[in-house]
Amino acid sequence: MKNTALTDTHIALGAKMVPFAGYNMPVQYEGVNIEHETVRKAVGVFDVSHMGEFLIEGPHALELIQKVSSNDASKLEIGKAQYSCLPNDDGGIVDDLIIYKVKDETYLLVVNASNIEKDWNWITSKNDVGADMRDLSEDYSLLAIQGPKAVEAMQSLSSHDLSAIKFYNFVVGDFAGIEHVIISATGYTGSGGFEIYCKNSEVKQIWDKVLEAGADFGIKPIGLAARDTLRLEMGYCLYGNDIDDTTSPIEAGLSWICKFNKEFTNSEALQAEKERTPERKLVAFKLDERGIPRQGYDIVDNNGNTIGNVTSGTMSPSLGIGIGLGYVPKVFSKVDSKINIQVRKKAIPATVVKLPFYKG
Repeated sequence: MKNTALTDTHIALGAKMVPFAGYNMPVQYEGVNIEHETVRKAVGVFDVSHMGEFLIEGPHALELIQKVSSNDASKLEIGKAQYSCLPNDDGGIVDDLIIYKVKDETYLLVVNASNIEKDWNWITSKNDVGADMRDLSEDYSLLAIQGPKAVEAMQSLSSHDLSAIKFYNFVVGDFAGIEHVIISATGYTGSGGFEIYCKNSEVKQIWDKVLEAGADFGIKPIGLAARDTLRLEMGYCLYGNDIDDTTSPIEAGLSWICKFNKEFTNSEALQAEKERTPERKLVAFKLDERGIPRQGYDIVDNNGNTIGNVTSGTMSPSLGIGIGLGYVPKVFSKVDSKINIQVRKKAIPATVVKLPFYKG
């Protein structure tokens, strides 16, 4: 099992450590609900250094990215980022990712930790254009500083105006005494804030200064469990749960990141799927009665017939009700449709709702 550069720090802080995507990661410190509320109301800091980073450079960098990713990376300007996915040849998704345009002919691809090797091999297999590729995953760390007080709490650590970094934009500059770090606003919580990409040798200094600067604002270290409840309240997909090699971006509600003004892997089939509307769709639901939906639970109709399954589910700390995502036939996919979640021996009624669950 791999460690991040901050593993010893998390252990010293009393974090509960668990294996995640091949890494020893902090799942919680004080408790999921406390940490969740800290991010919603104040500011928290996550170590997400297990994520993967690929640098793609050279005159053919954009050509390769356009071929393997579903979104239109030609629209990116320097300092802007884009959410996208890597479609496979069979209608599914290799991974979802964020693409940053760092300079002309230089792009940073940030991929999921569990897919680093798979993604690298996939993109390499498509690189017949001679783009220069480097895997930086082992050398770089990533902190996510999230919450409504993040900008105010961290402004003293940078000469850049952090409030001026718009959603899905970034700057390369100074932070916590370190030069040339990426400060981006591509958060996964729905409560604002930003992320810091730095070298492993720099992250401990940054972590310590972040906690020091945020002390008066109630900052706390936050584990992966609260990261999951926060992203689920926004309805953000999690690879391995809500999307995978067998789910198409169209049925997952990600047609907005599929730009058919260009050719990319399996684009013709995905465009045809979009035009005919898929047979099943990923929906969001709230339980109408008390209960906790969990990944893998059956979704059933009023006659008890299984019609789908829960891909992500939890008791929402912000709303105090059971919420989840799952795939159902399109006939059950409209907002206000009634479905049931099989929680052990009881079918609990639920209602399909519009995302996000948490509206701030």
